[in-house]
Amino acid sequence: MAKQPPNLIYIFADQWRRQAVGYEDEDPVITPNIDAFAQESTVLTDAVTVSPLCSPHRSSLLTGKYPINTGVYTNCKVGADVMLEPDEVCISDVLSVAGYETGYIGKWHLDLPELNVTDEPESGAQGWDAYTPPGPKRHGFQYWYSYGAWDDHFSPHYWHNSSEKIKVNQWSVEHETDRALEFIQNREQDRPFALFVSWNPPHSPFEQVPEKYRELYKKMDLPLRKNVHKSNYHVHTGEEVAGGLAELKENQLNYFAAITGIDDQFGRILQLLKEEELENETIVVLTSDHGEMMGSHGLMAKHVWYEESIGVPFAIRWPEVIPEAKSSLLLNTVDIMPTLLGLLNLHIPDSVEGTDLSQLIISRKSDGPTEAYLCAYPGRKEAIEEFQKAGLDNRAFGWRAIRTHDYTYVIHNGYAPGDQPVRHLYDLKKDPFQLQPEKINDPGSQPIASELDRKLRAWLKGVNDPFCLSTNVTINK
Repeated sequence: MAKQPPNLIYIFADQWRRQAVGYEDEDPVITPNIDAFAQESTVLTDAVTVSPLCSPHRSSLLTGKYPINTGVYTNCKVGADVMLEPDEVCISDVLSVAGYETGYIGKWHLDLPELNVTDEPESGAQGWDAYTPPGPKRHGFQYWYSYGAWDDHFSPHYWHNSSEKIKVNQWSVEHETDRALEFIQNREQDRPFALFVSWNPPHSPFEQVPEKYRELYKKMDLPLRKNVHKSNYHVHTGEEVAGGLAELKENQLNYFAAITGIDDQFGRILQLLKEEELENETIVVLTSDHGEMMGSHGLMAKHVWYEESIGVPFAIRWPEVIPEAKSSLLLNTVDIMPTLLGLLNLHIPDSVEGTDLSQLIISRKSDGPTEAYLCAYPGRKEAIEEFQKAGLDNRAFGWRAIRTHDYTYVIHNGYAPGDQPVRHLYDLKKDPFQLQPEKINDPGSQPIASELDRKLRAWLKGVNDPFCLSTNVTINK
């Protein structure tokens, strides 16, 4: 009898930055299970998100395409008709066709909010939330226990195969792990399975974390990162936070506590794989969709080009195939789908724009991509309307960046009509906290900026991104 193809478990948390895990030895986070897992895995120390925002990342993760080409350039939300179209070819579609038993548990955030369509959804979905019914919008996921977007970690809800909302009074990470364990235990024995689990924490609201995890940090003197402006702490809107530094420290404690809670639940999944004797035949990936600034550079949340926002943890284990190593291989979100399909020896769709890095991971080589292209677009309803009134395409604005092993080069042309473009170059080796950016007025006068500017322009042209340097000059004309 032929050996069955490997299983796949892909777990990603929301808003979990690369620095906030024990094995990175940066933020003082307690993650014993993840640290032990990392020792058995290849850890990619330079993994980044293509766009540090929930829906754009997810669309690229599943399709291997850049957000501008999935159409999901901003969050799927009320007031923006943005969603992952049913005709997109996703990794789950490929897996399903290949005979895998597929499952998705947790946050989806790739469907059109139901309030964009009706004031009274039958499912009871509110805000940005949506019930995704069985069919093409589930993209080949056969088992479904999910929701669109809803940040209530202690009282989550889900939909299965009907519009009836399933309400739960349990920390969402623990509850979703319960469902994941059931999926694995009840799997069909005669075919491989692929399970995607999307945990919402450590995403805000930060205070919604079990007290037992908070207790671990209450007596610790938790330092702030060196790039936190202690006397000028602001949220991403620029408004001063009530409570200032004290609130930041409380948020940080809760953020770390949630990650420790994630570690606990991740350990349960690893233990079941061991008990079921599935370790050697299961590829396990642990990562996130993007990071969290947590006060660095005076900012909260994400959607900026700093390492705390774009850097994600990424560890992948497949005993006896993937080496136990740390790798500086530069992994971007668009590379994940083709890399996983490469490991599973499955066909990579022609629509994919990322790179298959599977053989580089297996062979411990780091001579893969030399740059990752990152993007962010104005997506607030008010911003979209403001650009439309000015006769402009909002997708031509925001920022674009190229991140190499040594540098990040970013062009930011604003989130409102009339903003003037600015360019910055960060030397990540000499200035890892990005406190001393070099302002670039003329890329041609700085050799490194000149080269990165040329590559960024070529990428914009290649993916048909309409990015503009000003209101009347388009980069890729």
